[in-house]
Formats: sequence, structure tokens, C-alpha cells
Amino acid sequence: MKVIISYPPLDSDKGTPLLGQNRQFQWFSDPTYIYPIVPAAAATLLHRHNYQVIWNDAIALGWKYNKFLEFISLERPDIIVMETKTPVVSEHWRITKELKALGDDNWQPKIVLMGDHVTALPKETMANSEVDYLITGGNYDTSLLSLCEHLKKDTPLAPGIWYREDGKVKNSGQFRLTGDLDKLPFIDRELTNWRLYSEKNGNFRRLPGTYIMAARDCWWGRCSFCSWTTLYPGEEWQVRSPKNVLDEIGELINKYGVKEIMDDSGTFPVGKWLREFCQGMIERGYNKQVQLDCNMRLGVLKQDDWNLMAKAGFRFILLGLESANQSTLDRLNKNLKVEQITDGVRMAKKAGLSPHITVMVGYPWENMADTQNTIELAKKLFKKGWVDTLQATIVIPYPGTPLYQQCEENGWLKTKKWEEFDMRAPVMSTKTTDEEIRQLTQELYRSFVTPSFFLRKVLSIRGLDDIKFFWRAGRAVVGHLTDFKA
Repeated sequence: MKVIISYPPLDSDKGTPLLGQNRQFQWFSDPTYIYPIVPAAAATLLHRHNYQVIWNDAIALGWKYNKFLEFISLERPDIIVMETKTPVVSEHWRITKELKALGDDNWQPKIVLMGDHVTALPKETMANSEVDYLITGGNYDTSLLSLCEHLKKDTPLAPGIWYREDGKVKNSGQFRLTGDLDKLPFIDRELTNWRLYSEKNGNFRRLPGTYIMAARDCWWGRCSFCSWTTLYPGEEWQVRSPKNVLDEIGELINKYGVKEIMDDSGTFPVGKWLREFCQGMIERGYNKQVQLDCNMRLGVLKQDDWNLMAKAGFRFILLGLESANQSTLDRLNKNLKVEQITDGVRMAKKAGLSPHITVMVGYPWENMADTQNTIELAKKLFKKGWVDTLQATIVIPYPGTPLYQQCEENGWLKTKKWEEFDMRAPVMSTKTTDEEIRQLTQELYRSFVTPSFFLRKVLSIRGLDDIKFFWRAGRAVVGHLTDFKA
């Protein structure tokens, strides 16, 4: 059985879609590519079970749509699997129809969609497309294997798979995040063309870089805006053992020559797990061979934890600030106090790490003064030298999230045209205009472009890799200033 896991081209004058391994969809003027860990794990698992697997990220390959269709016609796969998100789901419905039209009397591909949107609204996609199967929940790897085994051997389907039978839409029950992640094989990086994602990524200071996931997904898993809470409810959080993660890092260093690794768990594990992992990095000497990046929650770690992470080889730490207004943090269920923001980034910087903050604008309940309050905090953190970089976005209420439910209850949604949920403009009614929100987003990016910021960067240069990194980062900032244009 031949299976193609694909990201079809999405031609648009908006730019390049950031789709794979992405919690918040965005069109990028200066493309960046994130290695889709769980789909790559799915490809690896199928390959280990003797399925013929083809990895086809046509977006990262830079293909045009006609080339993609020709490729599918030539390969004639039994199954085509696509990850989808809210802003492009209607495009994937159209693509599904066109893929079906390629078939003939001897070949008709089965189409599988997976992702947070179809997990939240499975009946919608089954009604509006010719898709054969939907995989709900975030464990695409084990669920896709279950589906393929079902088609090949008529074994029972794992819970969470939607399908058609006798003209009716049915499902195998509610998905559950079960199983031991340590028992999964390490991702076959060559099978999944890992080098496509190893350089065109603004997070990596040392090249080549790649991604891993120590956990699926976030041990908190309750932020009201996060689309991945639909895939990975916090109460079903799964984590690998420190030894298992360390073994994979060793393989990445020794087999692939990786210089920097981004762990893309929603939040990196903490407590005893973190301490054991860091000690393992030091004892194995990996901290001298590779740099680590991760997502982390503010208000959790003490100075000793940050110091240990720095000693273990961590560099880039992505921290969700989101807002400087306590009422907003409470509404978002961040479990965070405003004062913990400053304390957290200061401690991380003191340890020698590179904090990166994420900020959102466009909340329905915030006025201009509230948003300016967030901007002023971001400016303060940059001026103090406590944060190095920033990501500014317009908050989007993805279906399946508590924030989307609040929009339904309060009449905040201005549209249900899914293609408009692409972060180019607010889709919720706000106390500021769309143009003001776009300008505020750009102002956030401009907030750290100061003489003192550039001076610190110049003084931190230690070699050619640093110069190349700052050049890539500079291009990304310029690109972001155009990502939110009308």
C-alpha cells in the first residue's frame, strides 16, 4: 500500500503559508519552514510497518500546483494524507475534489485529512468535501497506522476516525491520547526530507537545525486561544522519558550532524523531569555539541532552573507573554501574573539564555490603552535587555477552543469565512479598528529595533555563524512588517 503524506501548494499573493507543525496559521512574506514532527512520526511508523511512504511537502519544495497534480498522477498512491487548518480548510476541500477527479477505473485514491479544524468540526468537512477519512486528535502517527491496518487487514479502527459507510457518516468514537511515546521509533529524518526545514527557520542560530517533541503537547494545556488544546487536551498530556529524548538528541548529533534543536512541545517538561534531562545533557557532553531551544511557561521556573538549563546547552527560550493586562491573562486562562513576566525574562536572561516573547493584539475586551500597555511592557523588556526577540500576532479564535466558544456566546465573530482566519486582520469585533490593530502589531515589531538593541547584538557576535544568523533574523523582521498588510 502506497501512502503519500503531503502539504499541497497553496498559491496566494499573501505569501507562503506556515501550515505544518503550526499552532497559529500565518502567511509569511519571508518564508520559514517548521519540521512537522507528528506527521513525520506518522511517516516513520508506517514505513516501519512495511508501507510504501512518500513524504511530499510541496510548500517547502516550492512547487506549483500543476506540478503537484502531475506528481500525484504519476505516483498513483492508495492514500493521500494532508494536515489542514482553519484558514485553508476550504482550499483542502477543493484540492480533495481535484485529487478524486484524477482517478480512473483502476485507481481511486483515498483522501485523509487531519488537524485541529477537522477535530473541532468533523461533520462540516464530511459534509462539504469528498474526503474519505478524518483523523481527529493529535496522535496522527498511531491513528494513521490504525487506519492503514484497517484498510489492509480489516482490523478495528482506533477511536477518533471519521469515515463514510453505506452513504452515512460514521466515526470510531472519541479520540484519546494513549500509548507510550517511548515505544515509538525515532523519526526517520531522511525519509521525511529533514533538510528542507534545517536552514530556512529564523529560530536557528547554528545550522543545520531540526525539531523534536519531548511531549504532546503542553502540561498546562488550558489557554483559551490555543488551537492545539483541541488536539492535545492538557489533562491527557503525554511525555517521553528524559533518557528517550537524550538518546534521540545523540542520534541527531552523531548521525545527522545537527547543531541546534528546537523542542516544539507546547511547554517543555519541568520539575524533576527537567533536572534529570539537563543533568543527562551535561553528563553525555551534548551541551558542548548542540544548542537547544524550547517553549516554556512564565512563572514556573526559579533562577536555579534557568541556570541549569543554560549549563545544559539551552539557548533560545520562547515565552508566551500575550498581554500585559491581568484581566486579559485571566480571561485567557494563562495561570500567569503580570509581575511574573518581568521576573521570568529577567531570570532567563541572567542565566545567559535568549528569551523570545510572543504577544497578541486584537482582544474584543481590550481598548487602545490596554494594547498600548502591552506595547510599553515589550519596549521596557527590550530596553532593559531582558528579551532578545519578539513575535507579534493578531489573536484568532480557532474552532474548538474556549475562545471560539466565547465568541459564539457573545456575538464577537465578524465572519465565519474560514479563509479570513489567517491573522491578516481581526475576525472578532474589537474596540479598535482593523487598521489600528495592524499598525499596533507592526509597532510591536518596531519596539525592539533600537540603537541599544543593535549594539548588544553586535557585541554578542562570536563568529561567522552569528553574523549569518543576525542577517536571517533581520530579514525576518522586515518580512513581518509586511505580513499584516491589508
